[in-house]
Amino acid sequence: MEKEFGKIRKSDEETYSMLLLPMESNALKIHRKFPASNSRRMKEAIALVLFDIKSRCTGESFDTGNFRNEDNERLETALLMAFDPYTNSEIKELLISRGRQHELDLKKMQQYYKIPVMCLLRIKASIDTWEKNAGTNGYFDFIEGYMGTSITGDEMKYSVMMQDLYYLSYSRRLNRVCSNIQQHSV
Repeated sequence: MEKEFGKIRKSDEETYSMLLLPMESNALKIHRKFPASNSRRMKEAIALVLFDIKSRCTGESFDTGNFRNEDNERLETALLMAFDPYTNSEIKELLISRGRQHELDLKKMQQYYKIPVMCLLRIKASIDTWEKNAGTNGYFDFIEGYMGTSITGDEMKYSVMMQDLYYLSYSRRLNRVCSNIQQHSV
């Protein structure tokens, strides 16, 4: 998907921080509550999210049932809550209230998902690096050390681009997100 959507260079992360922050903080909150949702499950969750996005952009459906489990599904939902209007109804409502419902059209979806996909690919590269340098949970150990003290509460954060600026807000509480996943998994 890197060829289709682009790539964030290693030195350019700050430019995308308003979306990287809610993605990574949502994932860290899940990992804290459910340690089995570790770095390896995070890479699986990113793959699931990329399949979700591809499905939304093309209208195709993919059978990910054998790959999905509750540990990677929690992280998948946490990542999607950061930017996806079909997972997070608050984002959809915000887009509609700002007159941006046209971005929800199938023809516009690829443009809407461009930056989230770039961020997901950058997070995956970071996971690969930190797993290689610090083991199976290297990524979450790094995130916890880097910004863990500033990540509090159990709200899922999200970010929406508004005229080249990101609008950052808080969404549903972690418990509600996790209970929805458990109901969905059954």
